[in-house]
Amino acid sequence: MNPIWPFTRRPSEAKSSPSLVALSQLGEARWGSREGAALTRDGYLANAIAYRAVRMVAEAAASVPLVTDHEGAARLIRRPQPDGVAADLFEAAYSQLQLTGNAFLEGVQLSGEAGISALYALNPAMMRPVSDARGWVEAWAVRERHGERLIRRDGETGWSPVLHLKLFNPVSDVMGLAPLGAARRALDLHNASADWAKALIDNSAKPSGALVYGGHGRMPPDQYDALKDELEGMYSGAANAGRPLLLEGGLDWRPMSLSPAEMDFLEARHSAAREIALALGVPPMLLGIPGDNTYSNYKEANLAFWRLTILPLVQKMAASLSVWLDDPFQTEVTVRPDLDRVPALSAERDALWARLEEASFATGEEKRRLAGLQP
Repeated sequence: MNPIWPFTRRPSEAKSSPSLVALSQLGEARWGSREGAALTRDGYLANAIAYRAVRMVAEAAASVPLVTDHEGAARLIRRPQPDGVAADLFEAAYSQLQLTGNAFLEGVQLSGEAGISALYALNPAMMRPVSDARGWVEAWAVRERHGERLIRRDGETGWSPVLHLKLFNPVSDVMGLAPLGAARRALDLHNASADWAKALIDNSAKPSGALVYGGHGRMPPDQYDALKDELEGMYSGAANAGRPLLLEGGLDWRPMSLSPAEMDFLEARHSAAREIALALGVPPMLLGIPGDNTYSNYKEANLAFWRLTILPLVQKMAASLSVWLDDPFQTEVTVRPDLDRVPALSAERDALWARLEEASFATGEEKRRLAGLQP
């Protein structure tokens, strides 16, 4: 005898559901490579903020004159190539430092002549370090059209025809770290937001909502395919913007919209742009990025740009050239930036001269030395 249960399960009622809501979870974020070639492609070639920031740093640093008392070195710096000018050479070197963290200059020596006759900038993407058993770089392999060319150090002095300038990299003793690599996530976010905005413009007339089938069961496959083709062909794209949507056959339109937080992608884009600019050492105010109030005016931002970004780069170049040129010219060569010819620093220079003029306790020679002038 079957027991009698006090409660019996009633069969569920079959209710026709006019819509089906599908929820999707966010996938894992994918970030771009920090290799120099990828940063150049996605940053300098495809991102206006990165392009402008790199150009500003490179052009400003290359505009600072480098001077020396050595006649041969001065002639080399003034005209590093028979068919080139110094500004182009140093602009390329400073640009590569921002994009890859490395810059390479090759000094060409003519047989039987002391010193260096020409300087050429080498592409860091074509350079491969050749290390010895201890890990010291003893040569550089340069990839060329017909294979690799090996540039070795001098066996006796250890001097290398290749001057390697690099930015500090905590994970590598040989290659430098690109400033743009530190802003890789901001670069990806900025590029992705541009892609999203472009796709939104291209699909401006695509219905932002859902078509709900009010009939019983599922829509027949042939009707579904026909409706999909009609939506893509007649109601999608900028050319169909504003065209009214005609519904029939039990279809109902339900608008859908994003939340205010999801729609605030513009602020996220500006935030990413600020990160890119700051990683490259350019105050966002100088790039016209809204939301940056670090400096009270444009003049202060420009002075900070020169003091905190440009001068350290130029001084690094001058110090590296000074040490590197000693061996080929067989004497001590001192290369220094001529800051008196930098218009952006004229206000500071005038203030310094005014203070020195009022320093009655200092002699004329002491004042000249404090001003960085020759005796």
